[in-house]
Amino acid sequence: MSAEQDFQQVGAELADLGVQVSRMMGSPALKDQAGKVFASLQRDGAMVFRLVRDTPEHTAALQLAGASLFDPSGQGRAMKDWVVVPHSAAEKWTDLAEAALSRPR
Repeated sequence: MSAEQDFQQVGAELADLGVQVSRMMGSPALKDQAGKVFASLQRDGAMVFRLVRDTPEHTAALQLAGASLFDPSGQGRAMKDWVVVPHSAAEKWTDLAEAALSRPR
């Protein structure tokens, strides 16, 4: 499947938890019941998750091949709570989205 299809599948799997597929700054995003974004699909097909640093999920996500901290500016100013996970690890996306949804914002 394409990254967009995998993203849509994650949204569908979490719909029962009140998750909505939406957009943020032109990118597909997952929002919680309060309308806050906790995951987003990037142009390169990777997905970024708000996992909160120093949690087991954050650590595990960073250990996936190709994963990194999210640096939207590309200038070395990473958002330390957000982890970019490549499409090659799409089988982990639903679990990571559930973890991101469960963390307080």
